[in-house]
Amino acid sequence: MEADVIDMLVGIEPGSALDMIRHRRPQAREQAQASYRALVAPEVVGGVSATERLAVAAFVTGLHGEAQTAAFYATGLASAGVSAELRQAVDAAISAATGEGPYGAYPAGPLSREDTAGPTHRVAPELRRLLGDRLAAAFEHMHLLVFHPRDAAPPALQALLDAGWSTTDIVTLSQIVAFLSFQVRVVAGLRTLAGSL
Repeated sequence: MEADVIDMLVGIEPGSALDMIRHRRPQAREQAQASYRALVAPEVVGGVSATERLAVAAFVTGLHGEAQTAAFYATGLASAGVSAELRQAVDAAISAATGEGPYGAYPAGPLSREDTAGPTHRVAPELRRLLGDRLAAAFEHMHLLVFHPRDAAPPALQALLDAGWSTTDIVTLSQIVAFLSFQVRVVAGLRTLAGSL
């Protein structure tokens, strides 16, 4: 039987109070695991390779600062047989891109008072050489989605297309970052809940 990734990341034991809480929402539990399978570990990878999916997952969870979840995806990347050089490049990319956020500007109106300026991340040339154009462009876009979600615009998508990602690949990348943001928050919430039980 396949291990539930969220249960594993939180350390939920079968029969525990948290396990019983998660059993109250079986569809949510099943769909979260199905999303992990479809986006991070699919049987048919399509245009986004297994290595690219794991590298993006390690980068995104690293940006979120969720150490255990980031370690899980970094371990997955290592287990996939990726070179130490590429793994070190992913780690360096995370260190260079870490921030606070969210940054960005709303259209003129009442929400404009919440506008916050922040850095836009560009992968350094030496890291770009190690990562390759596709991953470097993906990491820049992931940084935008994590830290500047309201600044996403067509030129950012064009940068991905220029780097060799297809429109279908871009949808997949966006789904991966959305799922990981959800997963990180669920894991953090369940850990907090575990501390109060």
